[in-house]
Amino acid sequence: MNIDNTASQMRKGVLEFCILSVIQQGEAYPSDIIDKMKAANFNLLEGTLYPLLTRLKNAEFLTYRWVESNSGPPRKYFSLTEKGAAFYKELEATWNELANAVKAVTEENTNHFNNNFNNP
Repeated sequence: MNIDNTASQMRKGVLEFCILSVIQQGEAYPSDIIDKMKAANFNLLEGTLYPLLTRLKNAEFLTYRWVESNSGPPRKYFSLTEKGAAFYKELEATWNELANAVKAVTEENTNHFNNNFNNP
């Protein structure tokens, strides 16, 4: 097995939740989303982000507005709809449940290993 492939699949699994998390903090421009994700060591490419934003918009989870720019074309700023906010809350609950389950399992394995290692 390849750890890079496994890590990539894990990131893809939480990508939608992370993007919605950034947007639920306030209206967001795509490059701002990318910057926040990179700052969190979660590399995200425009080629991945834009189709996902379109899919979320088509699912009526996001809306956008155009804002004129002094330095180029108008910018599209995304925000959550009511439906998107509700979906985000469901994802957040699911993530917390999953993260707690993984933590419980991995801590149990660590504790079991440490107990066996320290008490032969």
